[in-house]
Amino acid sequence: MKALQSAKAAFNRMLGRHPKLEVKVRLAQRRYYASHGHFPDLTPMLGGDRDEWRRTVEASRDKPVVLIPTSIGSMHGAIYLETVLAMGLALRGMRPVVMLCDGVLPACQECSYKWFPDMAKFAAVGPAGGPQRRLCDTCHAPASRMLASLGIEVVRYSDFLTPEDHQLAEQIASGAAPADVAQLKLDGLAIGEHALAGALRFFARATLDGEPAGQAVLRRYLRASVLAARAMQGAIDKLQPKSSVFNHGIYVPQGLLGEVARQRGLPLSNWNPAYRSGCFVFSHGDTYHHTLLDEPTSTWENIDFTPPLRDRTMNYLHSRRYGRNDWIWFHEKPNFDLAPVSRELGIDFDKPYVGLLTNVAWDAQLHYRENAFANMMDWLIKSVRYFAGRADLQLLIRIHPAERTAGLPSRQRALDELRKAMPELPDNVFILGPEHTASTYAVMSKANAAIIYGTKTGVELAAVGTPVIVAGEAWSRNKGITIDAHSEREYYEILDRLPFQAGMSDEQIERARQYAFHFFFRRMIPVKAMTPAPDWRPYVMGFNGLDVLRPGGCGGLDVICRGVIDGEPYVYPAECEEK
Repeated sequence: MKALQSAKAAFNRMLGRHPKLEVKVRLAQRRYYASHGHFPDLTPMLGGDRDEWRRTVEASRDKPVVLIPTSIGSMHGAIYLETVLAMGLALRGMRPVVMLCDGVLPACQECSYKWFPDMAKFAAVGPAGGPQRRLCDTCHAPASRMLASLGIEVVRYSDFLTPEDHQLAEQIASGAAPADVAQLKLDGLAIGEHALAGALRFFARATLDGEPAGQAVLRRYLRASVLAARAMQGAIDKLQPKSSVFNHGIYVPQGLLGEVARQRGLPLSNWNPAYRSGCFVFSHGDTYHHTLLDEPTSTWENIDFTPPLRDRTMNYLHSRRYGRNDWIWFHEKPNFDLAPVSRELGIDFDKPYVGLLTNVAWDAQLHYRENAFANMMDWLIKSVRYFAGRADLQLLIRIHPAERTAGLPSRQRALDELRKAMPELPDNVFILGPEHTASTYAVMSKANAAIIYGTKTGVELAAVGTPVIVAGEAWSRNKGITIDAHSEREYYEILDRLPFQAGMSDEQIERARQYAFHFFFRRMIPVKAMTPAPDWRPYVMGFNGLDVLRPGGCGGLDVICRGVIDGEPYVYPAECEEK
């Protein structure tokens, strides 16, 4: 599996050097997949339970509605999991209703610079622009057919949109002053904030500065935000759902769907694929990028953290260095030898140094609420300026590998922005670029401390005893395992204490490991019906009959369905597996 994924990564890098060829290849693949089995007739998977499933679907028509606004049918990771979830909910006495966009949005999360390297064409007004001619025909119809093969009820955005809604969207988008877009609200909904998030993701940049088509693309996302909000409002009015569950909760349209649900008081759950293979993270009320920040420590600190649980946690954390047990990871062939890094950069690993780990700049803008600094780049630049006056310390900056290896590589690189602000870097500052093969874990292993903004690596570093300073909204904040800065002034006061004369105490390390167990094994919920894919897809559905979908057939799916239906916590009792 890893060899296949490495080969895919190499193929993707080759295509990335030829944008027009890449688009042609991807479109051909997309059209082939849409009609050759990647949206399959699912009835064969029912095995001998077809009649039972048919009766279940018929009985669900009079049950309480759970609205699943998947929206973007061509996002395989979303439609696959939400199809399995819809089946699980129906088997537990609910009426799942999936809502799909049927090509009415002028922009969405599926759109990006990779699909539209000629961004001016995407931004163009009228039918010549937008996703309709390139993406929409392989999005709604294939997903709708797959759901129909199971008899799952499907509604469409256009079912709930009126000509007046389209006129309103056009009026707002065309009349908004560029400087005011981010603050725009409609019926109390932050349509401008989500439109900006969508546009930033489209360009894979932290700002729209310098993008000739930036404002035109932003207006497309603004129109889409209005229409997504109106569609969700209409769906709630007509269907009167008991709850709603859908992927991610950020960008367009998902961010708007969440805004409407919260405003209407509709119980809402968001989810994302987890790092661990076969697992997913669910949260109530908002995306887990936000909810994990405020999760009560009582959720995990009273676990009986036995030696077997500790061993399981540390074994998994060690495997993270290679991604052996994950279906999301960013290092293809990590190098753990520090000697070549020392020779290449000139850093002396035998002298005190501090590690600094970045996020992908545009991602951090959207996922994490700002705290001590305006944004990640502001933090990075000011941190380097601070260390320019600390000749007694070395600063090793590790640029996130996902700038290069993620599905949407960044077009605004942290190192480029840093060099714009500081053309001459201080002699005691060393940088490992995103393309460097050095293992982040290896280069952090001897650091006096690590400084992070929002990266999840903070959890792992604390668990092996590295003091972690948190400047942004990393999930390790507020857990009693990191040194959290709540203002710029407090951040510098913490840095003034470097180098730390003592590392983390045994009690702190144990607490960090306990939280790591909770984070990686309890919040990451296994779903038996989802398996790693043999190709480029993130995962596929894999079941034969209804056994793993029924109550009691999969403990993880039981936890998820109880959360969606009754609002129970999305915590998988992994500690019980050791008893």
